[in-house]
Amino acid sequence: MNTKNNELEYTDRSNGNGSWLTGLIFGSIVGAATMLFLAPQSGRKTRAEVQKGAEQLRNRTTEVMKDRFEQVKNKTDQIKTEVKVKAANIEHKGKDMLAKQLDNVSQAAKAGKEAIQTS
Repeated sequence: MNTKNNELEYTDRSNGNGSWLTGLIFGSIVGAATMLFLAPQSGRKTRAEVQKGAEQLRNRTTEVMKDRFEQVKNKTDQIKTEVKVKAANIEHKGKDMLAKQLDNVSQAAKAGKEAIQTS
């Protein structure tokens, strides 16, 4: 029972980004190996096809990585903007609280001064 819960928790936490790339690479390697063993053609032609497949894999992997980096960059920019907005709000609230406290101190000092003058 505990094992199933752990598996479910692990499944819930994984978003599949890395598994997709891993699957792509693994599938390409298995496909290339299968092609080598089952291809009824000359070694030269087979090597050329393997090289072409490797180049295509490299190109697809490069595209995927560029997309992932772009997504990370966009998310980072979004978080940065949100943090700046929240920091500005906190700063504004802090200034308001400081102004209120200074007013309270000023009123207390004024009341103290008046109390001293009337006694």
